[in-house]
Parts: sequence; structure tokens; C-alpha cells
Amino acid sequence: MLRSVLCRLSRIPRVRRYSAPAAIPAPSTQPDIYFNKIFINNEWHDADSKKTFPTINPSTGEIICQVAEGDKADVDKAVKAAKDAFKFGSPWRLMDASERGFLLNRLADLLERDRAYLASLETLDNGKPYHIAYMVDLDLVIKCIRYYAGWADKYHGKTIPIDGNYFCYTRHEPVGVCGQIIPWNFPLALQAWKLGPALATGNVVVMKVAEQTPLTALYTANLIKEAGFPPGVVNILPGFGPTAGAAIASHMDVDKVAFTGSTEVGHLIQQAAGKSNLKKVTLELGGKSPNIILSDADVNYAVEESHSGLFFNQGQCCCAASRTYVQESVYNEFVEKSVERAKRRTVGNPFDSKNEQGPQVDEEQFNKILGYISSGKKEGAKLLCGGGVAADRGYFIQPTVFGDVKDDMIIAREEIFGPVMQILKFKTMEEVIERANDTQYGLAAAIFTNDLNKAHYISHGLRAGTVWVNCYNAIQAQAPFGGYKASGIGRELGEEGLEAYTEVKTVTTKVFQKNS
Repeated sequence: MLRSVLCRLSRIPRVRRYSAPAAIPAPSTQPDIYFNKIFINNEWHDADSKKTFPTINPSTGEIICQVAEGDKADVDKAVKAAKDAFKFGSPWRLMDASERGFLLNRLADLLERDRAYLASLETLDNGKPYHIAYMVDLDLVIKCIRYYAGWADKYHGKTIPIDGNYFCYTRHEPVGVCGQIIPWNFPLALQAWKLGPALATGNVVVMKVAEQTPLTALYTANLIKEAGFPPGVVNILPGFGPTAGAAIASHMDVDKVAFTGSTEVGHLIQQAAGKSNLKKVTLELGGKSPNIILSDADVNYAVEESHSGLFFNQGQCCCAASRTYVQESVYNEFVEKSVERAKRRTVGNPFDSKNEQGPQVDEEQFNKILGYISSGKKEGAKLLCGGGVAADRGYFIQPTVFGDVKDDMIIAREEIFGPVMQILKFKTMEEVIERANDTQYGLAAAIFTNDLNKAHYISHGLRAGTVWVNCYNAIQAQAPFGGYKASGIGRELGEEGLEAYTEVKTVTTKVFQKNS
């Protein structure tokens, strides 16, 4: 017995405690591209159609490489591979829950090993500053995978004392084939948010990655294979939403779909799920998050946090602080200092550590943001700084601040998804709660105040999935994240993030009294 245990332990990947690096290694400004095809059954394939599409460097507008364009035929192949991997009695289904945790930890080790390369590739393909990709995105990715590795053998059922002579218990079982569709703004982080809970609970995955930013997700696919996950457990396809994404959402053999992206596409995903096989759906969608600055707040601190809350990731955050409400007595001071801070924000080559802001992800997003800026000026908002293009090539936009914004303006109601700050004035807490809630969205909110009673009063009144007090973007793997209203369905991260990936089975056995 001891020998068999030792043999088993010898093939389990060794896990070491993760610690943040003391210094950031230099980036590779032209990282090699190793993987640009479709990943099915732990193998690389051309698209069934043989089609490819270009992925673009947003800093220059130049093509990085061609990528296989997956569509319905490729989704069908990936779903079949996933179904085979999920068959009762397969290696994945027979694997101990603790070993699933070891595999996830092994994946985290490999992500940590290749952290500098992944950050460089993310910067090349997405445009976010390298030091942000390395220190923020990869940090969350590694911690998220390790967090769910720890849950693999701890998310379990209960025994229930029902009436009568019965033995009753519940089992948490995997849903099955999970279709996952991730966006372009945080390709690595949102891939981890979805893979972590799905794999920890024993599911299999067919993932469609964003056509704007496929490269880091495809590299991670190879790390999944290297970590030792069985063939078919994870399948990753680059492709477009109307073809590959729609095929996943409507597939009769996909048991659950998880989507992060726009509210408009979220409607389509839910409709497709309902029209097909009533698959489970979780959606993390858009936001127009209120950021409330009370008169007793530390203005300098609130200015810096609000600046980061809006401009982080080039403003391309679903939870961006995109409606900043400032109490009237400190409004002028806050506006003046916010404009000064925006003017100091450095924009340029994302591989240069001096720059806080890189380009928008692509030309479409670039033009959309410029259109919103034009709309704000036409509707009478006061352009205080920025408002234009920040470079001769690439998709760079100046940090932009609007004052005198009214609630009915387009820039105050629609999700801009760019480096455009809107500042609004309010008088009372009751007023700002009502105005903050007057939106279809409900993803996040923030309150800055030195009065804890006011903070709790407002936070209880806000209809949002996350409320930050005296901070912004404080997102960690342990805490659930998701939205009210049109900002989504369900939660990701934390223990709550496991719920959408499990079915609860009740098993009840009659206990017969033995005759004496």
C-alpha cells in the first residue's frame, strides 16, 4: 500500500508557493508567435474552412500574424472532443478531485514560469502597458488559478436529516460541456476566471477567444497540455462572434455557456441558449458605474483613485468609474485636480515603462470613442482636456475629461469603454443614490468619504454587484464579481463562482429496519 501511494505521489506536479517578483524583467518587444491555430484534443488544427484572419498590433496598426478562423464546423469538432473527454468512466471523470487541483496548480506554475513572455505577448496583441500586464494581469491570473485549485476537493455536498428512515445526501456534480466566450480587454485574466472554476469542478471546456486578442489564450492552451490535462478537457478556438460564438451558444450538446462582453451580445447569447437546449447561462456584461465623491472625502486621494478607476486599461473596463458624481462643495476643486492629473497621464509605446496608457484595442473601438467625445461636445458638456488623437499611428487617444455633464447626455448613459471621464455635480446623498441607480446597468460603484455611516447608507442604496468604499478596482479571486440588471446574470470569482459550474444531485436511500 505504501509503495503504491509513493508511486502516485511521484507523478503529481510539485507546487511551490507563489510570491510576487522583486523586479519586472525587460519585455520582449517582438515576442515569437508559437501558436496561431485551433486547439482541440490537445492538438493544433487548421480551421475546417482553411480560413485565417489577421490579428493586429494596436500600437502600429500592422499585422502581427494570421490566425486560424474557427466557425461552426470547428465548434462541432471541439464539442465532440469535450463530450468524449467527459464520458462516464473517462480519465477526467475518474480523476480524484485533489488531482484536478494539482493540475491547476501545475498550470499556475507554468504561467508563472512564462510570465514575462505572456505579458510581452499581451502587450503586443492587446496594447496594454507591459508593466501592467506583468504586475496586474498576470498576478490576478496566477492567483485565480491557484485559488480554484484549492477548491477542487473542498466544494462538496451535505448529509440531510430528512423525515423518516432515509439516508439523504447531496452531490455537487459538474455540469458537463461548458462553452466559454471571452472578450479582448483582459484576455488572460478572463480566461483564468472561466477556466478556474470550470476545471476545479470537473467540467470540460470549449472556449471561443476574442478575434482581436487570440494569441495569449492560444499560448495558454499549450500550457494546459504541458500541465497534463487529458485531451479534450480544454479546447480553444479563435474566431468571430456571429459564427463561432453563435455556434457555441446554440449548440445542443453544450450544457452551459459563460460569456463576458457587451449587454447587446448578452441578449443574443441568452436567446440562443433558450431556443436551443435551455443551457445554463452566466453573463458578465456592460456597466456605467457611478463613482461618488462626498464633500468630507480626502480630495487628493479621491482624485487619484477616480483617475485610476476610469483610465485603467485605457478605459476598457466593464466596471470603469464612468460616471463620477462630486458633491457641490468640493466639485470645483475635484474637477481642477482631475484635469491636472489627466494632463500628466503619459500615453505612448506600451513597452516603455514610463507610459501609463497604451492604444485602444483596434480601429473600431478607436473610432467609437472619438464619436462619443464628439457627442459630448455637441450636447454641451464642457471639454476640459484631451478629446483628440494622441499619436500619428496606432489607436492612441488623449486622456479626456468632461465637466458640467448632465444625466441625460449620451456620454453619461452609454458605455464608452475608453479614456473619457465624465464629472457630474450633486447636492444630497438621497439625490445621488437615485441618480446613480437611474441606469440599465448595475455592475459596480464606489463611494469616497471619511464617514463610515454615510458609506454604508449609500452602499445599501446602490443597486450594483460590487461597491467599493475609498478604493476602486479592488478585484481579487476570493470575492465574487458580477452585476445587477443588464450588467449580467450570476457571479464569477469567489466560492459563488463555482455554483454555475455544478449541478446539485440529491440521493435518498431507504433504510430498512432489520428484523430481530
